[in-house]
Amino acid sequence: MTTRPHERDVSSLKGRTVSVQDILDLFQVRVRDHRTVHRISQAFTDAGLTTLPDFAVCGLRSSVDVVPLAAVPAQRMPAEPEGEVDEADEALPSHALPQRLLLGDIPSARGGLVSVGPGTPLSQTTFLMRTKGLSQIPVTTGMAQVHGVVTWGSVAKMYGAGKPATLDNAMEKDELPVFDARQEFFAALPVVREHGYLLVRGDDGCLSGIVTAADVTDRFEGAARPFFIVGEIESLLRRCLGAALDTEAIKAVQTNKKPEHRTGQVSDLMFGDYLRLLDGDQTKQSLAERANRNWAALKWPNMPREQFIGLLKRVKDIRNRIAHFDEKPLPPEMIDELTTFAKVLREFAP
Repeated sequence: MTTRPHERDVSSLKGRTVSVQDILDLFQVRVRDHRTVHRISQAFTDAGLTTLPDFAVCGLRSSVDVVPLAAVPAQRMPAEPEGEVDEADEALPSHALPQRLLLGDIPSARGGLVSVGPGTPLSQTTFLMRTKGLSQIPVTTGMAQVHGVVTWGSVAKMYGAGKPATLDNAMEKDELPVFDARQEFFAALPVVREHGYLLVRGDDGCLSGIVTAADVTDRFEGAARPFFIVGEIESLLRRCLGAALDTEAIKAVQTNKKPEHRTGQVSDLMFGDYLRLLDGDQTKQSLAERANRNWAALKWPNMPREQFIGLLKRVKDIRNRIAHFDEKPLPPEMIDELTTFAKVLREFAP
């Protein structure tokens, strides 16, 4: 929930350079979504201020300048749609989309790392790698100077070349993959693919973490899988509804559009419209009555309607969390709910 600070606290930021995280902390916001961005922006507007660049599109650790609103050219706002609109169900506005993904946004890039000094015996180094499940370990002085990196591949190369088993002989020393946390993540992916890892320097110039191929896989498995499941759910819902309902039934829930723009096409529905089509307990009586007829038209006699609607509401909430770029990955139980609902729909989709 967004907590609006006193206007004098917002006004005190005028002329200052602050981090995006400081702004979110001031408003007690954990995640930027279209609601929190709007409320924070409105508070700045009420105080006659804005940020350059827009705090909504910068990384959490980026800094923005708080400047008078009059110093920034006004932008024309889009017209409001007619009818009732579920704010949580609207498409995420472009100004709330993340501008870019930085290496520092990957947890392991700032999560610290194990290293050894240049005088460490090789046997102790490889022992650390075995016991801590590490595939590579940097050799550093004070986390600032990197002498090399010991990997299982470099150890095997040393033995293959018949060199003495020393830390110096076991290190990779040339063209080490060392990146700054503020560099773009996608630009660094070829390096991760080539080396299997990259070392990350924090804002103070010292090593702050390491990003491995496994970290990349985990990050995008957790982020991409829910997107694909929700996409399948929407596709299945549209197949079911499109096969059973006529255009007038679809138009009845397109209340976010002007009458002449209501297409009656199931492909133009938002996720909340599925509930308005099927939920017989919704507040608006005319829609509730239509929903009863729509449910009957589906001809799902063995589907418990109340449980189906309850799960559909849960999926809608999870879908909004995904669409609004919640930084925390979905917990396994939420992914299980999405997977279960997709399985149910597969059995009934034509």
